Amino acid sequence: MPKANVNVKIDADIKELATQLLKRMGLDQTTAIDIFFRQIISEKRLPFQPVVNLSLEEQIAGAALRKNPKRVKLDADADGNIILDKKLHPEIHDWAVNG
Repeated sequence: MPKANVNVKIDADIKELATQLLKRMGLDQTTAIDIFFRQIISEKRLPFQPVVNLSLEEQIAGAALRKNPKRVKLDADADGNIILDKKLHPEIHDWAVNG
């Protein structure tokens, strides 16, 4: 089967990181892109599900709709940073740290 070129513009840092990872997997860019295209053909879709990254406001609104969150009064320091006791409110701490 004849070969065709694929030309793409991508952030140089992304290309470098991906190339390093592919090399550790024993693959070059050409092979990885060929595998990606073949997977698209095989599955007749992208081999992953693209998602929209929600804003913080959208995440909060969605969480509020899914469950009735308990209300907690939090204090703030002079700079407006929230003061949060991890032991008292581990779920809020986890959410604040991990999103």
